[in-house]
Amino acid sequence: MTSTNLKLALDGSAGAAAPYEQLRAQISGQARSGRLPAGFKLPTVRGLAEELGLAANTVAKAYRALEADGVIETRGRNGTFIAAEGGTADREAATAAQAYAERAHRLGLTREAAEAAAAAALRARYGG
Repeated sequence: MTSTNLKLALDGSAGAAAPYEQLRAQISGQARSGRLPAGFKLPTVRGLAEELGLAANTVAKAYRALEADGVIETRGRNGTFIAAEGGTADREAATAAQAYAERAHRLGLTREAAEAAAAAALRARYGG
């Protein structure tokens, strides 16, 4: 079973770790490596369960473990996101940066144009 959005692959063979543990380990590893950046919105429990062919309770168990580890955070009806390391200011900055990146992409900006716009805004605010 594979998730296309998150690049998750579950091993269903005998002796493999439980599916929820495989999910927990893979999402945690991708978050720590930066493959899933802070602020990345994860699929809903039901959506990921359907995508992987798992029971919703299995995905929910993995999400609960990830939240307990501080890897993800649930923001009520807004969804579940990869948590930023550090304090509240770091988390809010990471969330704002992710929202900016998503908006710039929707507007059709190239990466270079988006980075230039962000750099210009930072120079205007901080000087230099």
